[in-house]
Amino acid sequence: MSEPPPPLEPLREDWRRALCVVAHPDDMEFGAAAAVARWTGQGKDVGYCMVTSGEAGIDAMHPDECRRVREAEQVASADLVGVSDVEFLGLPDGILEYGVPLRRAIAAEVRRTRPDIVVTGNFRDTWGGRNLNQADHIAVGRAVLDAVRDAGNRWIFPEQLSADVEPWSGVREVWAFGSPQAAHGVDTTTTFDAGVASLEAHAAYIAGLGWADFDAREFLEGTSRATGQRLGVAFGASFEVFAMGWGE
Repeated sequence: MSEPPPPLEPLREDWRRALCVVAHPDDMEFGAAAAVARWTGQGKDVGYCMVTSGEAGIDAMHPDECRRVREAEQVASADLVGVSDVEFLGLPDGILEYGVPLRRAIAAEVRRTRPDIVVTGNFRDTWGGRNLNQADHIAVGRAVLDAVRDAGNRWIFPEQLSADVEPWSGVREVWAFGSPQAAHGVDTTTTFDAGVASLEAHAAYIAGLGWADFDAREFLEGTSRATGQRLGVAFGASFEVFAMGWGE
């Protein structure tokens, strides 16, 4: 019999502003929207940055139409968990590559929003050793770590700086939700329903996937209950934490 996973350490909540940077509309809702609802309910400022508009995500819908639909669904979904600032960078869905252009685009958002915490999705190769991760997720997560450091260096992407935009080295940590190497978590028991509603708001995307009888609540309960057990609560969301400061 395998050993049960170790308990999770609660995430720090002594911060004011977070920026969530993910590859696609719906990424936050499949792993962290209930946590966002908790934080906005505490009065924290949380913004979303979608690197793509998910325009390649529905086989039966032309990308131009898909972009419009998925952006609208994401804005509505974010509103359900208290997020009003939703940015779409417009990079091409499905073919993102890690590199300087991606770092540049994300660093600009970090400098614009000046967050204390940056949230992204799992960018490990798999979701725990079974299912392979998607290339866009891996590219974005890797770029987020570097872009956070880039944002604090005035000599990297200096063309972004102006009287209104300065370097920003105030990001304390980057949190990757859903990582198989997560050692931290947050109690989402009281905001779980908001997270479910947020995922359900992506109705056109879910229908386009062709998942017969997909139930957002049942899907999210599967991971949230297991994570909650590691926190000693009913529901939870897990995160891998990367400290951005020296000696932390």
